[in-house]
Amino acid sequence: MSTIFRWFFVAMVIGALSACATPTRDAEDAEREAERAAAEEAERERAEREAREAEARALGRDRQFDADALDDPDSPLAERLVYFEFDRDEVQSQYMDMLEAHAAYLSQNSGARLRLEGHTDERGTREYNLGLGERRAQSVRRILTLNGASDDQIEVISYGEEMPVAFEQNEEAWAKNRRVELVYESRR
Repeated sequence: MSTIFRWFFVAMVIGALSACATPTRDAEDAEREAERAAAEEAERERAEREAREAEARALGRDRQFDADALDDPDSPLAERLVYFEFDRDEVQSQYMDMLEAHAAYLSQNSGARLRLEGHTDERGTREYNLGLGERRAQSVRRILTLNGASDDQIEVISYGEEMPVAFEQNEEAWAKNRRVELVYESRR
């Protein structure tokens, strides 16, 4: 009887150990698969972004702009505001053509100087908003330089929440205040 009990006990221990090992191995395999999928997705997104940036640079070089285009209301250079989502510093795709035009203008006019003024709405601390305004302006700067503008033509400043254009306390007003303004200091 004791031999049967021992064999039964050994079989139970082996069964329990093998049951525990399978989920761990499956969990490790699933984790490795998830990491591999995330890495592939990141690589695909990086490749797509690089392709879009290369295409944008090529398109920007084909455009010709002179200083008069800055004052032409029909020119993409007349647009000088980039708006942002709440608490975000990523430039939305709707502003890419306008920024590519500004980059082309800057690359064709080496004496031109541009100041990027980052702004936020009133929500958040003063320090956080100054940092967010800076990150927004740097995001715009990055796009301009990727599209041919020289880094030394561009100055970045953050005003945070200090210079609102809308003073109401509602989403419409806050959306107007979350912006980067492109201010030309020198045009040629």
